[in-house]
Amino acid sequence: MRLALLGVRGSTPAPGPEFVRYGGHTSCVAVLPDDSDVPRLVLDAGTGLRGLGRLLGAAPFRGSIMLTHLHWDHLQGLPFCPSVDRPDARVDLRLPGGGDPRRLLARVMSPPHFPIDPGGLGGEWRFLTSDDGIVEGYTVRVAEIAHKGGVTHGIRVEGDGVSVAYLPDHCPQIESAAAEKLAWGVDLLLHDGQFLAGEQAQADAYGHATVADAVAFARRCDARRLVLTHHAPGRTDDDLDALGATGVELARQGQIIAVGSG
Repeated sequence: MRLALLGVRGSTPAPGPEFVRYGGHTSCVAVLPDDSDVPRLVLDAGTGLRGLGRLLGAAPFRGSIMLTHLHWDHLQGLPFCPSVDRPDARVDLRLPGGGDPRRLLARVMSPPHFPIDPGGLGGEWRFLTSDDGIVEGYTVRVAEIAHKGGVTHGIRVEGDGVSVAYLPDHCPQIESAAAEKLAWGVDLLLHDGQFLAGEQAQADAYGHATVADAVAFARRCDARRLVLTHHAPGRTDDDLDALGATGVELARQGQIIAVGSG
């Protein structure tokens, strides 16, 4: 299994020359099987989803997109990605939260807030609630984790002999039992690292992790490798270079990670 990191920024996109090396698009990760470069499972649909076409070429996306939650930075790419919004696309959109999934999405994607509602997307769409099971050939588990502002899921994906836990928005210093169970022993933990130690109060207030929180959580979970994502929108390339020099591994937009190596 490989992960194509299409968006690694948190909260809001970060355009400009000082955000080129790590990227400015918000959360989106495509899962690539060992035997193919065509993704059928995508985690989150932030503005990074627009980059899906670089993996698919002229082909439509036919697979599943799983959202960790419904904050803007995790779904704003949906109506702006030609690969999923075309007549020959087939998309199962899976999202957390109670009630009808399509109605939940329509609360943030419909007039007057946006020109179309979910039914205006091209192709064949199904709107489903995220559950444990087999998704596009992968064993997937979800768990509700601590993050402010609505139901948020962590996602565990197993396949090709390896395991990944994806928790881009998580406040492990408040509550982490369910998240620790979900991420226990994974080959790769892709985790929220939006704030620094001196920003602990902000992290707590917004329901995110500091880098130290994420490192401690990874150790408690016995994760084999930790990669920090959901970088703060004001954290420049130079800032992130300085952070990486302390020994933590940082996600970069456009990077493809081979799970189980490194």
